[in-house]
Amino acid sequence: MKLGTKIAICMVGVAALGGCASVPMAPGDADAKAKTFVSPPSGQANIYVYRNETFGAAIKMPLLLDNQSIGDTGAHTFAFRQVAPGKHTIVSKTENDPSLDIDAQAGKTYYVWQEVKMGAFAARSALHLVDEEKGEAGVKECKLIQ
Repeated sequence: MKLGTKIAICMVGVAALGGCASVPMAPGDADAKAKTFVSPPSGQANIYVYRNETFGAAIKMPLLLDNQSIGDTGAHTFAFRQVAPGKHTIVSKTENDPSLDIDAQAGKTYYVWQEVKMGAFAARSALHLVDEEKGEAGVKECKLIQ
């Protein structure tokens, strides 16, 4: 194989690894509203799941809330849902499918960081419940998914 062909193949590979995953994004006004961090409506709780890393940008990571899809995250994106009080389970569908249980209390807001990790054959992830200060800062670095 010629050197030029090898270089071209390498450049295509690097471009594929460096690309960004395309996920459906919410309108700008919905993104802005979610970032006001207002208290949830009476009898509800807020849950934010954010992914504020560039690492793994070419990988979509599906999220489940109580076994229902709430969308795929990409680099610098977040999901927002209002839920009834009680136990809720978030799952990040990656090579290892980590889950996080939240016992939501009415009037409270919960922030979950979806960390991207290297896997053996595909991307892995971890879910971390973080405090309000870290959570709001992380969400502000991201855009809302649909």
